[in-house]
Amino acid sequence: MSDEYWFCLKHHTVEGEDGCRNADRLGPYATSAEASRALEKVEERNESWDNDPKWNDEALED
Repeated sequence: MSDEYWFCLKHHTVEGEDGCRNADRLGPYATSAEASRALEKVEERNESWDNDPKWNDEALED
């Protein structure tokens, strides 16, 4: 058995290796605690990328 964890997007639960199909989950994560924060991490990264001046489309001139 693997010591990796995934966050299931269908069930909003942490799963082990034998969970839902990979298309329906985020991971793998090293710990169950990390997997349980998957959606928070996605939100944090999206916020960071949305505010990154190197990738902000509004800053580009046509």
